[in-house]
Amino acid sequence: MTVNNAPLAYATVALNGTQYGTTTNDKGYYEIKNITPGNYTAVFSSMGYFTNRIRVIITGGVPVTQNAELKEGSSKLNEVVVTGVSRATELRSNPVPIVIMGKKEIDQHVNNNIIDAITKGVPGVTAVTTGPNISKPFIRGLGYNRVLTLYDGIRQEGQQWGDEHGIEIDQYGISRAEVIKGPASLTYGSDALAGVINLIPYIPNGQDGKLNGDIITDYHTNNGLIGSSLGLSYKKNDWKYAFRATGKAAHNYQNKVDGYVYNSAFQEYILSGMARVDKKWGFSQFAATTYNNKQEIPDGSRDSLTRKFTVQVAEAANDDIKNRPIAPQDWLTSYGVTPLHQHIQHYRIYNKTEIKLGEGVFASALGWQQSVRREYNHPTQPDQAGLYVTLNTLNYDFRYSPQVFNGWETSFGVNGIAQTNRSKAATDFPIPDYNLFDVGGFFFVKKSIGKADISGGIRYDTRHISWDDFYVGPNPANGFEQKVTAADAGAKLQFPNFTHIYHGISGSLGLTYNVSDRALLKANIARGYRAPNITEIGSNGLDPGAHIVYLGNRNFSPEFSLQEDLGFIAYLKDADFIAEFFNNQIENYIYQSRLNDASGNPVIVVPGNTTYQYQQSKARLYGAEFSFNLHPRSVKWFELNNSAAYVVGINQNEELIRQSNGAAKYLPFIPPLHIRSELKLKLQGTYGVFSKVYFRAEADAYSAQNKYYALNDTETPTPGYTLINAGIGSTLKHRSGKTICELFLQADNLFDVAYQSNLNRLKYFEYYNASPNGRSGIYNIGRNLSAKIIVPF
Repeated sequence: MTVNNAPLAYATVALNGTQYGTTTNDKGYYEIKNITPGNYTAVFSSMGYFTNRIRVIITGGVPVTQNAELKEGSSKLNEVVVTGVSRATELRSNPVPIVIMGKKEIDQHVNNNIIDAITKGVPGVTAVTTGPNISKPFIRGLGYNRVLTLYDGIRQEGQQWGDEHGIEIDQYGISRAEVIKGPASLTYGSDALAGVINLIPYIPNGQDGKLNGDIITDYHTNNGLIGSSLGLSYKKNDWKYAFRATGKAAHNYQNKVDGYVYNSAFQEYILSGMARVDKKWGFSQFAATTYNNKQEIPDGSRDSLTRKFTVQVAEAANDDIKNRPIAPQDWLTSYGVTPLHQHIQHYRIYNKTEIKLGEGVFASALGWQQSVRREYNHPTQPDQAGLYVTLNTLNYDFRYSPQVFNGWETSFGVNGIAQTNRSKAATDFPIPDYNLFDVGGFFFVKKSIGKADISGGIRYDTRHISWDDFYVGPNPANGFEQKVTAADAGAKLQFPNFTHIYHGISGSLGLTYNVSDRALLKANIARGYRAPNITEIGSNGLDPGAHIVYLGNRNFSPEFSLQEDLGFIAYLKDADFIAEFFNNQIENYIYQSRLNDASGNPVIVVPGNTTYQYQQSKARLYGAEFSFNLHPRSVKWFELNNSAAYVVGINQNEELIRQSNGAAKYLPFIPPLHIRSELKLKLQGTYGVFSKVYFRAEADAYSAQNKYYALNDTETPTPGYTLINAGIGSTLKHRSGKTICELFLQADNLFDVAYQSNLNRLKYFEYYNASPNGRSGIYNIGRNLSAKIIVPF
């Protein structure tokens, strides 16, 4: 596949209405094997280019060579998506709001993690952060277990309820991200109340018998982040293999208010491998990943006068917070990890198989994951973990898509998870040892009638969760608590036994009306369902890494939402415009609130840690996202991309609002109005070894957030701010046309603005009621210059 006679990498090739498809390699080559003879329409597409459709005739035993020339454009309506549908389908026919980010767009955003790249590229997606490396995705103001994160279509399970760790996925190994907004992904599970983020890894498609790969190097000046990744791929006949090894390390980040933020360094190491076989009957893919992260735990303690960060060296009554020693300067720029840190390991093995049964397709996915999470918070006994839990998860998914009958595409199946969570040799126990089994069945249907595409379905889920009596008692060996039996001396019951079955029905119905080839209207209504997670119903203890004592409520009911979406999309010759509106009414919405006593003073269960109690009420979220991108065909070197996202979260507990004099009117963790504008200049032609040269300048503006959950100072108002970012990129090529490397240079927060995002948890890490400089809490990252080089081979 080519553009202006130059190879086009990572483009999509699909035979319309079938399961046959692939992507081009870095040289523009592709190959689809074992195709049933017949007449097909081959669809060639890629982000930033107009789709090309070519009729091809496949005859048995005779190879067919078909090149396609794509013209530059911006239409994404014909892009093929795989998330949340019965068969791979075009974006234009899906009534559910969905956004696609390809490898090219992901590469151009130099970030600390994959979630940050998505928040920059997808309006309506934000993240709750705890420093630069920890980002929990939120979609339209909803996050945690309400966002279903998938890795290659398999749901990611790794203690999502925790605030202080991110997604255990290699950002360098992702070739594509698909984001669904809203509770309309029937085919993946009940928890997707907010939406789905599907992170799809690279599948090799190079020349037979040749080893291909890339080396990626990433450096950031602010926290000294050094990232390196080696990817290898090999293809021989029907088999494809891929392997990637990634390492990242960073010292503490900095800003002009706090200087270096003590205990925000991290180390991360990831390995992944894949083997896939494609046959006439379909394909089978085996993959495994291992993730190892050591992330320091900031607590925000400081010297009261100098505001320099201090180090905890004692515990309990011996810990004088006001007289802790100041963190030495060499600790602040060290790549070593301090004794107070969390250690997260995640292991995954899975298989995906598709078998063609006549004109129908049977698909299965089976996976096993283990998440091991340890948090070390004892300075006098640094090898003793405060929190130590192991979560084992079995994923299963079976579905069948019958032959298309009279234009009706259908799919049905069953999927879910089985989990066990166990505490190990720890001193703090925020959640019990629980067993969980989740199963759901779905039916999905789609049909095109004239200019209208109609799709929808229904799903039923049931979840069984239980735990036995959980006792804790004194540990003479270390002076802390440990897990004990009821018969042990000093035993106290921390988690009484619990058994419950949750169940719910969800569904969606949507319509896409094709006004023309370039404009369409979309409408969708969906009912979502989510069972309470373990911390919401079972928590009763300190999570050391979050510095929060969680208190749950075992009487909580499941959440049910009813969301309406309305969208208009127009991809014109010189511009594209997207407007999406949503209204989401949620029954039994669960949220965190700081706990105060009858006198209005914060409840302190563990000194130096905040106590939060989960609440439940009706809630409403509504808002809109807009995108307007200008790309004149007569001025090919010019692009102006603009977006805006706005959401309001209303707490509908009228009694609580009245009692709190309006302090509880709004929901917590709601992002403010966000406006992003990017000017991009793309130089045409080549300049020596440089080609595809671009310059970009970007303004990220966040309005003040004055609609916040103020009860018990759970949240405080957040001033608005504007960040200016800039970047330059180019592909370097040899005279022979071979790519030498891709180079990306980026400057974020160019003017070093001091700001706090209202979704930054570190904003509330403060030990004093007032400070000499009038600043409270920890600020976000300051100016950061970064460089990334991708060397293919």
